[in-house]
Amino acid sequence: MKTKNLNGYYNVVGQNIRKYRERKGISQRQLANKLNLKGINLYHSDISRIETNDLFIRDYELIGICKILGITYEQIFEDTEKYFD
Repeated sequence: MKTKNLNGYYNVVGQNIRKYRERKGISQRQLANKLNLKGINLYHSDISRIETNDLFIRDYELIGICKILGITYEQIFEDTEKYFD
């Protein structure tokens, strides 16, 4: 099965994940480790690819990331309209 994309992007939230992860002061590896403790199996390299919009993100991964970063769903989707222009 081929994953669909939007104008070459596999997600539209990657930049926001990076922004809030850096604001919280945690590394990609630390985020991946925290997700793994919640049963969401991602490697730090997956986090890197998500943040560059090169990897599809599943809904449960997004929920876990929001919980770990302490942000709302609205925050994770802010300024994503640019991907639809």
